[in-house]
Amino acid sequence: MDFYELDFEDEVLDALDAMNFRECTPIQEKTILPLMEGRDLIGVAQTGTGKTAAYLLPVLNKLCRGGYPDKAINCIIMAPTRELAQQIDRQLEGFTYFMSVSSVAVYGGNDGVRYGQELRGMSLGADILVATPGRLISHITLGNVDLSKVSFFILDEADRMLDMGFYNDIMTIAKQLPQDRQTMLFSATMPEDIRKLAKNILKNPIQVTLSLAKPADGITQQAYICHEAQKMAIIKDMFAKESAERVILFVSKKSKVKEVAIALRRMGLNVGEMHSDLSQAERDDIMYQYKSRKIDLLVATDILARGIDIDDIRIVINYDVPGDCDDYIHRVGRTARANTTGRGVTLVSEKDQTAFKRIEDFIGKSIEKMPLPEGIGDAPEYNPQKTTKKNNRPHSSRNSRGNRKRGQKPTNKNAKNSKKAAANTNSSVKKRNNSQTIKEKQ
Repeated sequence: MDFYELDFEDEVLDALDAMNFRECTPIQEKTILPLMEGRDLIGVAQTGTGKTAAYLLPVLNKLCRGGYPDKAINCIIMAPTRELAQQIDRQLEGFTYFMSVSSVAVYGGNDGVRYGQELRGMSLGADILVATPGRLISHITLGNVDLSKVSFFILDEADRMLDMGFYNDIMTIAKQLPQDRQTMLFSATMPEDIRKLAKNILKNPIQVTLSLAKPADGITQQAYICHEAQKMAIIKDMFAKESAERVILFVSKKSKVKEVAIALRRMGLNVGEMHSDLSQAERDDIMYQYKSRKIDLLVATDILARGIDIDDIRIVINYDVPGDCDDYIHRVGRTARANTTGRGVTLVSEKDQTAFKRIEDFIGKSIEKMPLPEGIGDAPEYNPQKTTKKNNRPHSSRNSRGNRKRGQKPTNKNAKNSKKAAANTNSSVKKRNNSQTIKEKQ
């Protein structure tokens, strides 16, 4: 469907022309019309499918037509991370270039100057407020924001927000809003928590689901079955044969980011780090350096798995296998965007074989297993079932240390140990009581 087939105002069409938007993506084609009709909506679609424009364009079109309060917040867009909030705000700048529609982004990790800008934007009544839940709750608590005139409430990547523990914050924010608002919820998955949230904040919604729970066809997926100690040698061999430019390497814990980044720098690679302990200014600087190619390889936690808009990433490396299948989809989905090609490489240690097999089952295909480089030793056997049985075995150390099942009588040896422990405890209690008596007398 062409955007000109939709009933958009001239200002919206001018913005689409300027940004070279021509054809609707599938999620846009299925959601824009019901949203323009004022329906509440649940959209299930992955990052990179065009869902931001799917909800922004109908809202902007309505704001252009007028009839909404001046100097008041008319729309709230919730995002799980600062990076996604910034990305949405940047897209708003492009879409609103020909419109008299204002917006302000509100997120944590900023200095006093940025906080002052947030306050001014909210006090002047920006039409659209893009916010992370924690920061908006803070402003609500301090009485900095009036949400009584909001007409549109949008939750982007709602599953991620719930994963981060924002359910109560979202409900608190929703209670501040008018009952007759239009609510839109977008999520990559539909777990039970999302269904519960939707039931509580949406009214008779329609649901649009895109079957995109698989990596894009342009992604070449590969895996190395290896020991943990072989991972750096694999990466070293990989970048001895090809450039390390436009690469993101994901690790599962922020404590591991610095460790991996140091090892990569020792190989002579140009490396940056991205994790939640960095200040907002530091994150912005790292992303600027990466986008401007001053940094070749970025080591990051899942904070970057969603909400970044970079179209030329060549390779995504999963240094650790993500524990969640959806996280795998989002990680490798950073490459092969905008009809390009890319590679997703996963390093699978013995302890991660079961999680990796779940990913293979989830995407419905066996991922190509690459041979290890020469000279780094043999690879472990890829046998997820064996690994599962090994991991599920009860820990024999529990019973061998005298920890018995509930209701089981102790052995003679354990009974003696129990009596001895009780005697020591009674002795300690007596000493404490005697000490207390002496203190009271003093």
